[in-house]
Amino acid sequence: MADGVAAKIRGQVMGILEEIRKSETITRERIARVLDGICMMFPNLPEDFDREDMLASIEERISIWIGDAQELVNNENHVEWLAARKPELEWNYWDRYRQHILPDIGLEPTTKLDGITDRILSHLEDPQREGAWDRRGLVVGHVQSGKTANYTGLICKAADAGYKIIIVLAGIHKNLRSQTQIRIEEGFLGYDNNRRPDEGFRAVGVGNINPDPFLRPDSVTNRADDGDFNTNRAKTFSINPGGRPLVFVIKKQYTVLQNLINWVKWAHTAVHQETGRESVSGIPLLVIDDEADHASVDTKDGAFDEHGQPDPEHDPSHINQLIRRLLTLFQQKAYVGYTATPFANIFIHEQAETKEEGPDLFPSSFIISLPAPSDYFGPVHVFGSDGEDEDEIEDAQHRYVREIEDHADSLSLNENSGWVPPKHKNGWVPRYMGELTLPPSLVKAIHSFIIASAVRRARGQDRAHNSMLVHVSRFTSVQNLVKQQIEAEVEAIKREFRYGETEGERCIRDELEALFTEDFADSLKPDHNPDDEIFEWEDIEPFVERAIPQIDVKEINGSAGDILDQEAAGSEHVLSIAVGGDKLSRGLTLKGLTTSYFLRASRMYDTLMQMGRWFGYRHGYEDVCRLYMTADLREWFEKITVASEELREEFDHMAAVRGTPRNYGLRVRSHPALMITSRVKMRSGTPMKLSFAGTISETVVFHASKDVIEANRQTTETFLKAIGLPSKIDPSRARPEGSLHQWKNSFFWERVDASAILSFLGGYATHEDSVKANSNFLRQFIEKQNEHRDLLEWDVALLSGRGQVTDLAGLKIPMVERTPLTRNTSISDQIDAKKYIIGRLVSPRDEAIDLDEDAFAEALERTRATWHEDAARNRTRGEFPNEPSGMSIRETRHQGRGLMLLYPLDPDTEVTRGVTDPVMAVALSFPTSSNATEIDYVVNNVFARTESEL
Repeated sequence: MADGVAAKIRGQVMGILEEIRKSETITRERIARVLDGICMMFPNLPEDFDREDMLASIEERISIWIGDAQELVNNENHVEWLAARKPELEWNYWDRYRQHILPDIGLEPTTKLDGITDRILSHLEDPQREGAWDRRGLVVGHVQSGKTANYTGLICKAADAGYKIIIVLAGIHKNLRSQTQIRIEEGFLGYDNNRRPDEGFRAVGVGNINPDPFLRPDSVTNRADDGDFNTNRAKTFSINPGGRPLVFVIKKQYTVLQNLINWVKWAHTAVHQETGRESVSGIPLLVIDDEADHASVDTKDGAFDEHGQPDPEHDPSHINQLIRRLLTLFQQKAYVGYTATPFANIFIHEQAETKEEGPDLFPSSFIISLPAPSDYFGPVHVFGSDGEDEDEIEDAQHRYVREIEDHADSLSLNENSGWVPPKHKNGWVPRYMGELTLPPSLVKAIHSFIIASAVRRARGQDRAHNSMLVHVSRFTSVQNLVKQQIEAEVEAIKREFRYGETEGERCIRDELEALFTEDFADSLKPDHNPDDEIFEWEDIEPFVERAIPQIDVKEINGSAGDILDQEAAGSEHVLSIAVGGDKLSRGLTLKGLTTSYFLRASRMYDTLMQMGRWFGYRHGYEDVCRLYMTADLREWFEKITVASEELREEFDHMAAVRGTPRNYGLRVRSHPALMITSRVKMRSGTPMKLSFAGTISETVVFHASKDVIEANRQTTETFLKAIGLPSKIDPSRARPEGSLHQWKNSFFWERVDASAILSFLGGYATHEDSVKANSNFLRQFIEKQNEHRDLLEWDVALLSGRGQVTDLAGLKIPMVERTPLTRNTSISDQIDAKKYIIGRLVSPRDEAIDLDEDAFAEALERTRATWHEDAARNRTRGEFPNEPSGMSIRETRHQGRGLMLLYPLDPDTEVTRGVTDPVMAVALSFPTSSNATEIDYVVNNVFARTESEL
């Protein structure tokens, strides 16, 4: 069936259903009646039209749900305007964009996008407002979750409202700029701007919905490799701004930005009488900064003097400098950054300002956190979250993640021998076992890609793109050699399937069948298959045979051709294996990505997350997606996913209490989660300020040596003797609705003096990898709080398990059994490193042991007030929390009193076997505090290496 006809039918059905949903519940039968009515308008439907497939695809889109956005707003000097002007505006650009996206993203996501873009637009100024105004905001989404759709919708509405110049800063590479240009052409312009002067109008996207010539904004840039605002274009461009909306889609590159600044000065500036500076008046500007945390942030030192005041003579880094100079040229302007990793933007000081560039790019006006739709496939789905138990996380990773161990001669981060080891230089020649060939893990990944593509085609997804990503080195010379080796492997596969197996060589067909049986057969979801059929190899094999000749290997080099190849007619029939490095990392979307092979250990937290090109939308094929990566990368993805979730929870809390961007910036800059993210975000030696107020620190990594375990036990016994008899044995707490929480065989002390806690922390040895639960930092923080008459008293719990009974200072207690966590570090590696690793130590139930019934109910109410639906964070629709979150517990607890939890872990594990003393684990839960202090922390970047070392 022709794609164009299918899109028209789906679009018209979805448009009618959008209206119907306002007055009645949509059922499958109602969808079917509307579909049949629309089909009657197409008397010559293609022979391959499948009514049931069309019905199923529409029903799937109808079922997609999405939560609400959260926001922090500062309305200082802002005039509310949208509610008053909305009825009088004609939303022509938005209306046709809504019709364009509705068939693809579904009813509820379209409705929510309408509401969210209204809110963002309302936080900007009315473009008709006279005088000088300046709004700065940040929109935070999830990686590959639809930020482009959001800012395209915002651009449409801004143009409808009267913004005249719209500049989209689209990354630093040609391919991402070209991809963004295409999306803007499809969603806003309505035409392909890459045409010769003698060619006519060529409609694309929204231009096919409403080609009205009055709805054709002017565009200076196009999708071609040289389509940026280059020097030649700047000289010949003659459109005078102020009429139709004028759009620029440009790279964040020095020459391009300088060209644009020069053109603005030449075209429409006048000298402002009061300031004596060149400025543009009466032409409101909207700047959209895509990937706003990359290249846009001032990375130079010296923005502040020794007194902490902004240095007006500071010379910012080039891109930041030019973006700010561009903004200062306009009296009426709005800047909106978009990113999935916002912490570099939050670290911008809200008072940073220079004489020439004006204020820095801190989002002083608003920050909005976008939810993701229910069909989003993101980091939490793959790597788990802190609220899940270890079995759930293990199950998720078992579905998708496959470990690589043969890329280097050892798994050490300092290894410099092997195929592509962690430490290698430009010009490195990849050799596996001395041969110019691929390691078995990459061969298996290629086979996995072939099987995934074949399964999709067996499901009827034969018009869909299929791609694989190979990301092993930042050096193009290495990438080129890897591409050649992959091409050799692909040629061998094609040769066997065309001419048959060669005697004496391996049988690739058998290898594919074995991999299907071992890694796919039991995990495929039958409901994705025709008639819920269960696929066997015999069902898939014919599709494998047809797929193999269509494999194409290409190197992603950053040119527009990377994108234009994907957009070309017939490209959906190609199985693309993309080999690349940094140019694959940010923003670039590979259509139909199913298989990723990922080696690089980025030194930067945000880059590491951005490299996750596999996140996004995988309708009907998420079960065939596979991620091949090293154990250390998987571990860092896990940690960063959890740390990012902590900071999002902090945002939710701040939004619930109507905080401002400044409030959030101040809190995030000292949040202990940054002890994790900074290790792959900042240079070693970078000083930071930390505050543990409102957080919990728990030990999950322990010394496995007998001496340290024994010493920690002795420290614990000394502590228990010092604090005397417990206040409660077998403590219990009443809970709402008549329930009861009990901690049998456990002990509880109330109002313990802080001096005892400090003494314990002074003697307790935490492992150097226990980053957030470092006894030295925790002790320093408590000491500082004590100076402010805070945390002077503590409640203490010694909690039991179901293991063997041990004696601690005369208290008999069953030990807690915890199996070593081997997902990222094997038993043998833990034994060799004398390091015992577990999963989460504390449950919310334990952290609430000091709360009575009323306080528990209050914490639960706080949790429900801040909770909102977001599929990207594993939050199920309609299932409100029935237990308080850790953050709400800490917020409810008395501000002056902390909680210490002690767990004696049973040493009868494979890692600590032979040890008789319990492994003492500890957690400190800190209440929120109105006078929280900060301690000094110096970053130790685990990936800090010089360029030459890489």
